[in-house]
Amino acid sequence: MTASMPAAEATGSAKGREGGGQSARSIIEGTIGSFLMFFGSLGVGWLASISELRRWPLLIWLRVEPAGVVLSVVLLALGGMLLVRSWLRLGQRFTVWGAESRRATYTAIIAWGIPLAFSIPLFSRDVYAYIAQGKVMVNNLNPYVDGYDQLSNYLQTGADDLWAQSPTPYGPVFLWMEEFVVWLTGGHPEFSIILFRIIALAGAAMCVYYGPKLAELHGINPNRALWLACANPLFLTTFIASVHNDALMLGLALGGLYLAAVGKPLRGILLVTLSVGIKPITLIFLPFLGLLWAGKGASWPRKFFYWAVTAGLSLGILGVLGVINGFGFGWVSALSTPGSIWIWYAPIGLLGAALGGMFDAFSLDGETVTWLVHKTGTALSIAVVLWMMFRGRHELIVRRLALAMAAVVLLAPIIQAWYVVWLLPLFAATGIRNDWQVRTVYSVTSFLMVYAIADQLDIFPYIAIDLNAARLLAAFVAVAFAVYLIFFDPRTRRLFRKEYRDAADDRLF
Repeated sequence: MTASMPAAEATGSAKGREGGGQSARSIIEGTIGSFLMFFGSLGVGWLASISELRRWPLLIWLRVEPAGVVLSVVLLALGGMLLVRSWLRLGQRFTVWGAESRRATYTAIIAWGIPLAFSIPLFSRDVYAYIAQGKVMVNNLNPYVDGYDQLSNYLQTGADDLWAQSPTPYGPVFLWMEEFVVWLTGGHPEFSIILFRIIALAGAAMCVYYGPKLAELHGINPNRALWLACANPLFLTTFIASVHNDALMLGLALGGLYLAAVGKPLRGILLVTLSVGIKPITLIFLPFLGLLWAGKGASWPRKFFYWAVTAGLSLGILGVLGVINGFGFGWVSALSTPGSIWIWYAPIGLLGAALGGMFDAFSLDGETVTWLVHKTGTALSIAVVLWMMFRGRHELIVRRLALAMAAVVLLAPIIQAWYVVWLLPLFAATGIRNDWQVRTVYSVTSFLMVYAIADQLDIFPYIAIDLNAARLLAAFVAVAFAVYLIFFDPRTRRLFRKEYRDAADDRLF
């Protein structure tokens, strides 16, 4: 790893602007935005049909009366985009990322995260699928074979019917968590959400802790990396407001990566294996942990040896867990479940759908063409992962891992906001320059926040304003705010200009 500078230099002793008390204004504005999102969630956040909250008079008005729904949509959209602006402005406060910037960033993460931690789930109802899968476990069914459609009245759980017949893609560790939560709460939706949110907060805290440590190992300013990755609105909304288990998955993986990088490979492998036990996507981390264990200048036989040992230890632990729960490696077949889902802003998804549509127009087999395009994207992503495993300097192992993960995400037919959050800490820890790289982070964050705000809204179907109208309203407000940020806001519009380059740098040297 690249050697870092002494502590005095690392905290930014050079001349520059530390932000002073000005950062407080950005933190307050972001907190207001987060509270607006909380109030908006009361009207359009995801609730199970059996939720007791639906009986509250205020929530009845917000969810049933058109005026309440409109108010909730507007508050959610304004709050989300105000949070984006506050994050951008907080970063502008500093040209020297020293101790004060770290305090301000920690304060922002806590202040912005607290209202979201009390919100009704936003932008995703995956947490209700966790509850349904926990009920599958409690009922002694096999979640790798039986979907939650096997449960009586499963639609009342709040889980998306789209995945009702699908086997779970989660690993054994998270299955036990789901089972424990449902066993402890009796499947009560609100109490279950509280426990799943605590799990998500623990994962987010691990990201906040280990992300800056990884940055320091690479000679990257840990405070700027913390702001880029963990104060980022996507991080806060997808991990806290949406209650995704990806938070714990990523936190464990980052912890394992850091431990392996500082010469504690066995502990690192254990943490990454636990991460795989949440969601198996972090299997990609294992070969890079093997490279860290092999050490700088390792010969190819030595690399292959440590790859084999790393894989053997991790898969051995997972095998033992599979024997204990009786499901073995059932999650492998669940991962390979075929599907044709794609999303329009994923390049491979859009290309596959476009070519498939063209073939359908000529009465040809467009479905097969779409499938081939999607599989080609998968093959290319595997090729990139292998290239990053076999090529590159030892000092760039974590960067190579970031690029491998990016290939897996960007070459998939569907890209979710939380997939992008997987990448943020890895790239922030290995350096995001103040040029097109950071502008890409700004633009992607803004776009995905706009999309999330307009996409997932829990609208009662029997009122005067329907789901499409609510989405259009949310999109209009969010897009208008984004246009203001990019083109008209005298403070933030500079950030999106090619000629703009902040004096701050993320390097410690």
